[in-house]
Amino acid sequence: MGSVMDTKEILGKFEETVTTYIRELDGVSLDQLLWKPAEDEWSLGQMYMHLIRSAQWQLRNAALCLEPGGGTEVSREGKTQLGEKLFTMGSFPPDRVRVPPSPQYTPPQPESKEQLVGGMQDTLRKMSEIEPEIALVFDPITEGRSESSKEIARNTVSHPQFGGLNALEWLHLIEMHYRHHLLQKQRLDKAWREAQG
Repeated sequence: MGSVMDTKEILGKFEETVTTYIRELDGVSLDQLLWKPAEDEWSLGQMYMHLIRSAQWQLRNAALCLEPGGGTEVSREGKTQLGEKLFTMGSFPPDRVRVPPSPQYTPPQPESKEQLVGGMQDTLRKMSEIEPEIALVFDPITEGRSESSKEIARNTVSHPQFGGLNALEWLHLIEMHYRHHLLQKQRLDKAWREAQG
């Protein structure tokens, strides 16, 4: 698998994951969405908010890579070792990532289930809109790709851990990130059931 996934495949997998997240909200009460297993842990609702918010940032970076001028955040920087490893594996390692609580990073509690469903649907819609633009630049079948396309394919925007990612890698990162948090969701579901005794 590795980094050769094409945009259609990424979007297909992403759609499956998002559908799962939305479907799973059906049987969840607002109490369960807001419940935290421990003070320093996220609720299920915060996890959904994190996915929605981080995808907005990641989609923005993918779009920046596609702009011919690109702006100040765009470079030709390559990936870090960690970034190389992630894209070779095609998914995040199953380890828990713990980040100290901070206003920048800790997501707010959701206001309603509808907010989360809307945010998830919005992310999927934006992914579907940008996918053909990314496919145009990265599709290997288009042998006679213009020079400007080849240039755009080399544009990267830096990720704090993974280094410079191009538009296709940002798209893939969103898919991997959503898939990765399914593990956290399982843990939270289990903790909730146990707390209900």
